[in-house]
Amino acid sequence: MSEKQVVPYGSWKSPITADLIVSAVVGLSQPAMDHESVLWIEMRPSEGGRNVIVRRDVDGSVNDLIPGPFNARTRVHEYGGGDFVSHNGEVFFSNFADQRLYFHNGSEIRSITPAGGMRYADQICDPARNRLIAIREEHDGSGGEPRNRLVSIDLSFENEGRVLAEGNDFYSSPRLSPEGSRLAWLTWNHPNMPWDGTELWLGDLQPDGTLTNARCVAGGLTESIFQPQWSPDGQLYFVSDRSGWWNIHRLSKNDEVEVVCGKEAEFGQPQWGFGMSTYGFTSADQIICAFIEKGSANLASIDTRTGELMRIDSPYSDIQYLRVSKTAVVFRGGSASTPAAIVRLDLASMSFEVLRRAMNIEIDEGFISRPEAVEFPTTGNQTAHGLFYRARNRDFEGPPVERAPLLVKSHGGPTSAASSVLNLTIQYFTSRGIAVLDVNYGGSTGYGRAYRERLKGQWGVVDVDDCANGARYLAERGDVDRDRLMITGGSAGGYTTLCALTFTDTFKAGASHYGVSDVEALAKDTHKFESRYLDGMIGPYPEKRDLYVARSPINFTHQLSCPLIFFQGLEDKVVPPSQAEVMVEALRAKGLPVAYIAFEGEQHGFRQAKNIKRALDGELYFYSRVFGFDLAEDVEPVEIENLLQNPER
Repeated sequence: MSEKQVVPYGSWKSPITADLIVSAVVGLSQPAMDHESVLWIEMRPSEGGRNVIVRRDVDGSVNDLIPGPFNARTRVHEYGGGDFVSHNGEVFFSNFADQRLYFHNGSEIRSITPAGGMRYADQICDPARNRLIAIREEHDGSGGEPRNRLVSIDLSFENEGRVLAEGNDFYSSPRLSPEGSRLAWLTWNHPNMPWDGTELWLGDLQPDGTLTNARCVAGGLTESIFQPQWSPDGQLYFVSDRSGWWNIHRLSKNDEVEVVCGKEAEFGQPQWGFGMSTYGFTSADQIICAFIEKGSANLASIDTRTGELMRIDSPYSDIQYLRVSKTAVVFRGGSASTPAAIVRLDLASMSFEVLRRAMNIEIDEGFISRPEAVEFPTTGNQTAHGLFYRARNRDFEGPPVERAPLLVKSHGGPTSAASSVLNLTIQYFTSRGIAVLDVNYGGSTGYGRAYRERLKGQWGVVDVDDCANGARYLAERGDVDRDRLMITGGSAGGYTTLCALTFTDTFKAGASHYGVSDVEALAKDTHKFESRYLDGMIGPYPEKRDLYVARSPINFTHQLSCPLIFFQGLEDKVVPPSQAEVMVEALRAKGLPVAYIAFEGEQHGFRQAKNIKRALDGELYFYSRVFGFDLAEDVEPVEIENLLQNPER
């Protein structure tokens, strides 16, 4: 191997380009099994972000199940999930453009719900009654809050569905017992989010499909229930965090709750979307599950008779959407060295088979930076967590007197977590000489309920402190340049970014991707699912309006002293464009370097290839101009206002 060239950090040439990322990478989600076939959804940036249902049959053939312009994506809760269900070769899916449910049997596609303001998600099949059971979200056009209900949809004619349960603010996870006579589901009410507290309900289904004897059997205001699931012998299992950790429980015959496997690990996840799953049954006696321990995913089996957990050797540190049959397990898996993939585990041979990779290219290991799990001290004698990626490129190294710039990533949610799976967006920066710290600040999942609740009433404080303390920790350790600390984030991570740049002097530049600048405006103008989220994260509004004002960066632009770039979808209903535009105008008026890139046709998060590329290259270009390093490749310039007034230049 030739000797490495000494080149300033940020100026290294890398094969991991934005063009490569958007052309080679697809989003993978929601794997499912229908007899011997495996299905999943591919989000394809090259097709404008269209969600395509794909099926792999037992002979190895892989085919798209829905032609364009069909797009399998529901907008229930705006975040969607639970976009399709398959039964005996027939597929039922929500279509993004009109939000109607459609039926597809391989030759015919037809709507099964009428046009109108109805959205559907999380549907399951009730074949004995020739119907679907689904969550319906009703938008009547009045501008008021939509109504959510649990409904059944007769498949013999086009209809909106018959109401099975109503009266609460939210419903999810309908699950039919093996004999079809009982139905379980989850429900919760404002101001709770599903990771705060949910109720598990159980009812009896009559032959005509009506629901009787509905009763709450677990959960409450301070207990989060996740993924009700029936065992083959008809026992109701679910995940509960009543112990402080999301562990698997079950309902006894006399409706008593008993723990199946108690462990300081997370067998559940925050339900941002429908259709999430972490366990399933091979038989009444065995569960195959995924759990998170110390921020990393593990695969295991549980004996339901004894509760004994046996780990399964697995190369995957991130496991999502786990589905189980008698003979196989499928899931989306990835690791620090491998991108996300749809994976099948054969339970007879205990061998893993990759069915579809998120990208079909091989990248030389010499350009890949593997994450180092770090724990660092933070405010209040607490410990916070993160994944540190060093600048790495087989062909280059930085000058010996120089330290790498650091880009701190603040994940969205904020009730979410950084993942260790190979992320080419992170590698895009590290392979050019910019180190990355992906912070699991207090409030992140994967470390138990107590860690998750560190953010209660403290959003904009704890997350900001943890990001700033993580950056300072690495600088003091000598790993990065304390004078070139940057921070970036999307959505809630964008809010943390803006707060960190406004209320601390740690960072010298930042990028907000559809981030919140005014939490008071967010409390007044957002969709139903999150409309009371801030009650728990900041305080009830308007009673605690003073906190909303105090934690909104837009009100303190006089404290800003560093450059900022904003990326925003113009059809974003979660964080409207006005959030970014007001902030941009304030920075413009103050004379700070600022750039604003808005995308037509994009919502909360970018799905179109050209816009993903523009955001990635634009952020790098912005940092290069702010800190004065040359780029090894030409990228499309960004118009940066007030740049000549920047004291860094």
